[in-house]
Amino acid sequence: MKTRTLGPQNNPLEVSALGLGCMPMAGVGRNMYGEADRKESFATIDRAIELGVTFFDTAEVYGPYKNEELLGEAIRGRRERLVIATKFGFDIQDGETKGTDSRPENVRAACEDCLKRLGIETIDLFYQHRVDPNVPIEDTVGAMARLIEEGKVRHLGLSEAGADTIRRAHATHPITALQSEYSLWERTIEDEILPLVQDLGIGFVPYSPLGRGFLTGQIKRFEDLPEGDYRRNDPRYQGENFQKNLKMVEVVETVARRHKRSAAQVALAWLLHQGDFIVPIPGSKRRATLEDSMAAADLKLTREDLDDLDAAAPVGGTAGPRYGERMMSMVRR
Repeated sequence: MKTRTLGPQNNPLEVSALGLGCMPMAGVGRNMYGEADRKESFATIDRAIELGVTFFDTAEVYGPYKNEELLGEAIRGRRERLVIATKFGFDIQDGETKGTDSRPENVRAACEDCLKRLGIETIDLFYQHRVDPNVPIEDTVGAMARLIEEGKVRHLGLSEAGADTIRRAHATHPITALQSEYSLWERTIEDEILPLVQDLGIGFVPYSPLGRGFLTGQIKRFEDLPEGDYRRNDPRYQGENFQKNLKMVEVVETVARRHKRSAAQVALAWLLHQGDFIVPIPGSKRRATLEDSMAAADLKLTREDLDDLDAAAPVGGTAGPRYGERMMSMVRR
């Protein structure tokens, strides 16, 4: 697979053009994409490496902790060829997320725990998962930078941060990547954030690049979502919103038929066409969906394709908020 670089030219992080989001492999029901088969998860990671994927994304809160442990076990003996990204920043008590915690002492404690669970000596890309409004970003990034000095972390990242926070963080220590939701069905990042990170030389890592599965065209009815799948509470999957958003998918499927490809590949290829500083991380817990997604790396869309997709999915055109009220309060801080 072709590679791309994240971050400033004087200290780039080279990764595969598409990464693998490992969150679905946590598969413990609530807040995840239904159940996951452990054996198939391992096989999926194996297959990703065979396909040339080098960029693997996880977080302490996925599970919690289970996802990091699974990834660490899966990559044992092959770590040197891979780029491992994980995230900290939530207050996790007895398996439940109580809020955010980016105090410097938690930055260090979380890093050390992540290293143990992953079974590695250095985290390649360490993200603050959500901005903590109670801790100045300069304090948090300062603590993260000290981990670089100690060799425990190679690069720093933010997730779902607002423009002012990004500027302040980057002034404290160079930020290699910002991870935020971005896809044909979530384009508000284009208004301010995307131009800002490009100007600062920060790479961009879209999560949920397939609209949490909606853009694959595989979900035609609300009932297609399995029990325990958190998307059953997603505002965009509800009632009239669901029906309106299906119209966008119809155009994606039309473009897919032109190329004899899948809708998922078209949605991912559209993202790759938005700039070479962008590295999507589609999530998967099965080899079949992984293989389909990774084939997007070599799909070239035409000007007609891109125009049709832009018209069908304009900025702000998706029906419904992307999260419920609580989760929305934690983004773009």
